[in-house]
Amino acid sequence: MLIDIGLYASWGARVDSTLLNYINTPKIMLASISTFELIGGILGWLLLSLGFVYIFNKIINAITFNLEKGKIWETPVFLLLFGSLIIPLRGGLQLIPINQSNVYFSKNMFANHAAVNYAWNFGNTLSHKVEDKNPYQKFDSKIAKNIIKRRNSDLQNSSLDSILKTDKPNVILIVWESLSSKVVGSIGGEPNVTENLNKLSKEGILFTNFYGNGDRTDKGLVAILSGYYPQATSSIIKMPHKTRNLPILQKEMKSIGYNTSFYYGGDINFGNINTYIRNGNIDKVVDGSEFDKENWNSKWGAHDHIFLERLSKDLAQPQQEPFFVTALTLTSHEPFEFPDTYKFGKDSEDNLYRSSQAYTDKAIGKFIEESKKQPWWGNTLVVIMSDHGHPLPKHKGYFNAPVRFQIPMLWLGGALKQKGITVNTVAAQSDFAYTLLDLLNGGKSKFTWGKNIFNENSNQYAHYIFNKGFGTVTKDGTFVYDYISNKPVIQEGNTRNLDSLGFSITQEAFQDFMTR
Repeated sequence: MLIDIGLYASWGARVDSTLLNYINTPKIMLASISTFELIGGILGWLLLSLGFVYIFNKIINAITFNLEKGKIWETPVFLLLFGSLIIPLRGGLQLIPINQSNVYFSKNMFANHAAVNYAWNFGNTLSHKVEDKNPYQKFDSKIAKNIIKRRNSDLQNSSLDSILKTDKPNVILIVWESLSSKVVGSIGGEPNVTENLNKLSKEGILFTNFYGNGDRTDKGLVAILSGYYPQATSSIIKMPHKTRNLPILQKEMKSIGYNTSFYYGGDINFGNINTYIRNGNIDKVVDGSEFDKENWNSKWGAHDHIFLERLSKDLAQPQQEPFFVTALTLTSHEPFEFPDTYKFGKDSEDNLYRSSQAYTDKAIGKFIEESKKQPWWGNTLVVIMSDHGHPLPKHKGYFNAPVRFQIPMLWLGGALKQKGITVNTVAAQSDFAYTLLDLLNGGKSKFTWGKNIFNENSNQYAHYIFNKGFGTVTKDGTFVYDYISNKPVIQEGNTRNLDSLGFSITQEAFQDFMTR
């Protein structure tokens, strides 16, 4: 119950079997909660436990002590009564057993979630294994694949001339923890949070309708590097027997002559990230073990400014070019701890979030400033992208509305031929690897879910997945569906064919996950 209360604010769903994906890394699991929540949770658990022990000893033990020894003829009666419990267990004698839909009653999804019994929900997801049957099956597989193929057939090629000065630029990919478009002024968000990113947006190519495919780092990373849709209640990155069959950008970059590296300031074993990226035959990995503990925050790893200073220092050394560097930041994750001024204060979760994003923005701004001084800058493409959106700052309307998943993406660097422009195409992280490899004449064919972000066809779309639901977005319409209530929760604008496309992608993406 206490875990459910703590996680709901971040996950937007009642506790389910997803929790078990993190149980083997308890320290990392606890990193998402504040010290106050942790201490309060432990105290609450102790009080509840002591209260139960008192009641048990005072009442239940007294009753059981006075029980008489049973008789043999009572055995079949007991078994009959025990067996009859199947009726309340399944919720009655109706054809379909009780499920979450039975308690959904409101247009307010928070109210519906509040009506779900947390213990039942957890047990239900444990007992319903989904890998032997696709729970999102809507159409015959051939029909679903054909719907996707028809939609994507005109979206594979760029509508623009090459945006690059060279066929083989260096590439630095900065994956920014939890940055939501809601606080990025250059794409219509709050104006004063990411001041450096706002300024840099005028120097490169800014993508104004870009979306994360999932809601956590483990999902975003696979979407970015493998062009692969996430799973609603599972995470393929935690399953090495499945991720080894995924395409991965590092491997394709290496095959066309790139020297590859991956930087992360925390524990790279979290969520099997290490296992996943090693599939790319990566040349160099730097993680939190290479940073002094005094430079760590209390939860995740090295502070972003320390982490990016290390990256700058390494890149200042003679480099084997072309190189492909992936850097994953972490300080702007809950509980938002960093050794600098809290620009927006600490009086609310929203302001803690804003302050942490402003801190990371400052660190990235300094990194770009130092990078411009390096000899390789003129032949380098820098991509800044969030790993996922965020519930904070709180937005109006449905929790899993598109605004929660919209994120910034900015391309910078001396390798760009075109600068100071915006791309308004609706696209998502799953399109990034395909687009980049298309620009570099690399092997893009394995990234079967990807589309070209520079294709300006009106059929362009973004598809995101959340716990028991999905959203499909175009420039003209939005369709968001909830599988628990089995009905759309958002239908805005022109949604013609968006429902069938969304169902088809969700179905076939999960089918692919099951069969890997």
